[in-house]
Amino acid sequence: MTNDQIVNQQHIEQFLQHLWLEKGLSDNTLAAYKNDLSQFSQFLLAERVTVIQCTELHVESFIAKRIDSGISQRSNARCISAIKRFFKYLLANKTRNDNPTVLTQAPKLGTSIPKVLSQSDVELLLSVQDLDQPIEFRDRTMLELLYATGLRVTELVSLKLNNISLTQNLVRVVGKGQKERLVPMGEVSADWLKQYISQVRPMLLTTESDVLFPSKRGSQMTRQTFWHRIKRYAQIAGINVHLSPHTVRHAFATHLLNNGADLRVVQMLLGHSDLSTTQIYTHVAKERLKSLHSEHHPRG
Repeated sequence: MTNDQIVNQQHIEQFLQHLWLEKGLSDNTLAAYKNDLSQFSQFLLAERVTVIQCTELHVESFIAKRIDSGISQRSNARCISAIKRFFKYLLANKTRNDNPTVLTQAPKLGTSIPKVLSQSDVELLLSVQDLDQPIEFRDRTMLELLYATGLRVTELVSLKLNNISLTQNLVRVVGKGQKERLVPMGEVSADWLKQYISQVRPMLLTTESDVLFPSKRGSQMTRQTFWHRIKRYAQIAGINVHLSPHTVRHAFATHLLNNGADLRVVQMLLGHSDLSTTQIYTHVAKERLKSLHSEHHPRG
């Protein structure tokens, strides 16, 4: 490893450690930032400069190269955000006496419309598991809880036994920024959980563990593993909607709004810090809006 590589790596690692300690970013965000900054570092090394020596022109050339290679606007926006925060950190630490990203702007992003499962699609997704198989019984319970609470997949696979209250039907969730929230789960998912915890979960454990939904090895499942299992069940059910790890979460929010839930209530349940993030779901709640207009408008 060259001296320039060592310089870049040290500053990037210190920055990521700062974010972890001070900002409380999720592991996924930190991993994305690390990947973006590593690619940026490799570009600079090819240009024979370090992060201390690079100029605005280097930053712009790196972004232009990404755009030319066909990388999406959303990925580029995240990458620019990582680089801007990195140089802001270096400036605050007096590692640099200037910030080469002051004039760098992220691409404007259009509103991302979430893909939404219909209520019949959700019913199909929840009906194809072989409940005689402990793994598939676990998956059905996870899907029931996911649809009942709108948790992020990362939050779901991270749940421990003590995060569940079956007497009050509540889930204590640690979300982004280590913020805690209490989410009601409903009687149906609570019934699935009771049966799963008492009868099925012990069959999956190889050692003592507090993980609520252990993997085949008895350890905490990864979000990628559960996401692949969701896709498998969707194929079995013949669901043709393009799925993402947040698809069931989107369905949770949309179906609540369609059935009359208040937007701010949905915001709290999802753990959104800003109401504007939740408002993306209002466009798919047309059924509710139409019925309200018909019921209450004098010309309805």
